[in-house]
Amino acid sequence: MVGFPQNCPEKIMPTAQETSQDRVLRIVQELPADSSFDEILHELAFQRMIDRGLVDAKAGRTVSNEEALKRIESWGR
Repeated sequence: MVGFPQNCPEKIMPTAQETSQDRVLRIVQELPADSSFDEILHELAFQRMIDRGLVDAKAGRTVSNEEALKRIESWGR
C-alpha cells in the first residue's frame, strides 16, 4: 500500500486494511446508481492517476508551476 498525505480527501484515501478490490467497490458504490460503464471506468482511472500523483509528490518527483507552464506551452510548437 502506498503512503498518502494526512489531509488527503477520504474518497481517494484508502483505509488502513482496504484491499484493492474493496477500494474499487467503494469508489463504484459512491457513484450515482445510473452511472454508465464508461463513467465508472473514467472514475477508476482518475482515482489511479491521483494515487500516482500523490506518490510522485511524496517522492519529490514534482516540477514548479513555471516549469509546468513552459512544458505546456511547448506542446503547441
